[in-house]
Amino acid sequence: MQRISLTNLEKNFQEVERGLTNREALEESNRCLYCYDAPCIKACPTSIDIPTFIKKIASGNLLGSATTIMSSNPVGASCSRVCPTEELCEGACVLNHSTKPIMIGNLQRYATDWAIQNEKTLFQPGATNGVKVAVIGGGPAGLSAARELARLGYDVTIFEAAEEAGGLNTFGIVSFRLPQRISYWEVEQVKKLNVTIKTNTMVGRDVSVEELTENYDKIVLAVGMANVPDLGIEGEKLDGVYDAIEFVKATKSGQLSNDFIGKRVVVVGAGNTAIDGATCSVRLGAENVKILYRRTEDEMTAYDFEYEFAKQDGVEFRWLTAPKRIIGDEAGKVTGIECIKMTLGEPEKDGRRRPVAVKGSEHIIPVEAVVKAIGQTRHLELIESFGLKHEGGVVKVDQDSLQTSNPKIFACGDVIFGKGKGDAMVVTAAQQGKDVAYAIHKQYSAVGTA
Repeated sequence: MQRISLTNLEKNFQEVERGLTNREALEESNRCLYCYDAPCIKACPTSIDIPTFIKKIASGNLLGSATTIMSSNPVGASCSRVCPTEELCEGACVLNHSTKPIMIGNLQRYATDWAIQNEKTLFQPGATNGVKVAVIGGGPAGLSAARELARLGYDVTIFEAAEEAGGLNTFGIVSFRLPQRISYWEVEQVKKLNVTIKTNTMVGRDVSVEELTENYDKIVLAVGMANVPDLGIEGEKLDGVYDAIEFVKATKSGQLSNDFIGKRVVVVGAGNTAIDGATCSVRLGAENVKILYRRTEDEMTAYDFEYEFAKQDGVEFRWLTAPKRIIGDEAGKVTGIECIKMTLGEPEKDGRRRPVAVKGSEHIIPVEAVVKAIGQTRHLELIESFGLKHEGGVVKVDQDSLQTSNPKIFACGDVIFGKGKGDAMVVTAAQQGKDVAYAIHKQYSAVGTA
């Protein structure tokens, strides 16, 4: 089999979408009507003042534009690349009724890219108030909470289990859609506010729950979610079976392998992570990539633009198909996957119809690699070590303050996201982080200590 150099594979992982040129950005920003009661602002979970940042681009004030964006969304540079803008701000644009919507996401990227390239520091820390806050998890929600708290004068420390902060944006979204340098810049913006970020530090292993509870006035739980769960079928321990989260993380961290070249790959699941696993496989040189999903296209959770992106990459979709067992050879390597056809039965709690196996429909698909992407497990041990009320690992919070059953602890991001309850988006996590910061500040302001 022909071997392709890793240098050539690296080119496959370079960012797919190019940014706007100066001329394109100027022309596009001048198309905006700068609506007074702009529906695009209402459609943005972080309420970015979109007409203002676009008008600043039109007038050549790129620093002001980037500051407007990032003041509302602490991970606004990442969101300019990964937000489903066609469903949010661009979907609400009034120009949808006449021509085409303003390319809000591309303009947001243009302004924030300028700030990144020119190494701009956008914010300054507030006057210290002596209140110490621990933030567990340095992903979008944790970074947003820390950023806002630091601007309000709090002494913030982030405890991050991974080797770098940024969470999903740093490790979980493929580099050809979101390069790591974008997330690293957002992390640096937080660090410059005198926020301490302790990486490679897992709560419960490297620092105890008791230590945090005793040494910090408030705690923000923003741990996100954990690894992909087992499929619960025979053959999962074979060589060639991958956890999609770890798989994408490896490619994004530069650990590229040419082992996929010419291989046949199956990805189990149909969310955004499954799409990432499939498109990564294509870029690693796989000959054929199939996504198996036990429901239909209508029930898949991946964004529409991710689905279209995968199809353009040549990824095949097998709907109403579920894995039954993974087959291996004597050497313990994957050689195939036995599947069974499904049909949809009665609706489940989340409103989607339950998949039911069709007897006698078993069939084998020859493959050399299987990527599991059927959701993620919860950090149950950590949640329970804090004694927090939860439902299957989804922490229960007051909907207004995001305060947990422990008055000292607040929670935001995926750790409070349950299936069928809202939208688990990066931009939503960012807003929840801000909300937590404001809720903490409101408590201290009420008693005159902040």
